[in-house]
Amino acid sequence: MIITTRDQRLAIKRIFDRSPIYVTKVAEAMNQPISYKRFRASVAGTICMDGAVIVNWAGMWLAIERDGYTHS
Repeated sequence: MIITTRDQRLAIKRIFDRSPIYVTKVAEAMNQPISYKRFRASVAGTICMDGAVIVNWAGMWLAIERDGYTHS
């Protein structure tokens, strides 16, 4: 499990809340909406990005900085 800051967790929740029902291709193929718990588990750490995490959302990779700033 990736350790995240409070700001990162809030950003992850905001991303999930504005997501389409089928966030990932896998969930779409299984014809099931993805749960927040599974979406949160898909967050990955980074190397040499000062604690940023990444998440695959709507076909693109979003990086979430330690202060919650999100960019693609």
